[in-house]
Amino acid sequence: MHILLIEDDERLCETLQYQFEQERCRADTCQDGRDGLELLLTHSYDLAILDRMLPSMDGLTILRTIREKNIQTPVILLTALGELSDKVTGLDCGADDYIVKPFAFQELMARIRCVVRRPPSMLNRGALVFGDLRYDTQQNILSCGTRSCTLSKREGSLIELFLRNPRQTLPRGTILDRVWGTGADVEDGNLDNYIHFTRRRLKAVESSVSLKTVRGIGYRLEEGHV
Repeated sequence: MHILLIEDDERLCETLQYQFEQERCRADTCQDGRDGLELLLTHSYDLAILDRMLPSMDGLTILRTIREKNIQTPVILLTALGELSDKVTGLDCGADDYIVKPFAFQELMARIRCVVRRPPSMLNRGALVFGDLRYDTQQNILSCGTRSCTLSKREGSLIELFLRNPRQTLPRGTILDRVWGTGADVEDGNLDNYIHFTRRRLKAVESSVSLKTVRGIGYRLEEGHV
């Protein structure tokens, strides 16, 4: 699991990073709000842990911004602000959970496991929209304006992953894990084939959204043709 920790307490960052490593989780850390937002906008994470009070940009502004951009990375707010109104505000802004400091690491890990095992449909039911593109996750129908086409299950899983992480560069390994399953016996060529299929689908519905190849890393969904 790849976690982003946005927290201005450097000692807490170091402690949590070490503890996550013991749980076989990889954690990136950031102590600045604007830098944390940039990471969320340009990278794919399985989960983000976000403090509310940060230098340069507060946690709620970060949270609102990524949700407005349709980035559905699960977020747990980790903060000293523990009043009921604080919790309600954080959850209403798009947080998936809210933990008040001080906390036990075992509880944090339990909350993380709970959040990441939720089915994607619980995070965002129905249609996903980016630019002029719309994908109906229930009917597997991709559409743009009056044009539409039905996707296969694998094609649907692939486009759904990109639509839940727009404008973020998704490494090839991450795509294979999310679409085919962790540890699946699948060749890289299969991914290339499905990227080709997806681009054909985007062309078929005449969408301005495109899949850009990021050389040596993976792919990114963008508005505007490649």
